[in-house]
Amino acid sequence: MIELEVYARGLRNGDTVMQLRNQMELVPRVRYKIDDHHDLVYFEIEDAAEVTLKEINNVFKDIGLEPRFVGQAVEGLASGSDTARLQ
Repeated sequence: MIELEVYARGLRNGDTVMQLRNQMELVPRVRYKIDDHHDLVYFEIEDAAEVTLKEINNVFKDIGLEPRFVGQAVEGLASGSDTARLQ
């Protein structure tokens, strides 16, 4: 299992939490918990092959939020892009 934490400034504003819940229905294979007091979303992903960082990123972008992944990128979780990270 992979745990992922995402900071999304503005999550607590307006009906954004409800919009996020609606978007997450499109990704049923991922469990999540929203901390709207701190603009954070915690994800639990059982199988890293089933979801990419790009998919999670798009969930936030679709509701007008700029996600920031907290911590280091987890090995095994695909980025969803063809580019490689610079060392």
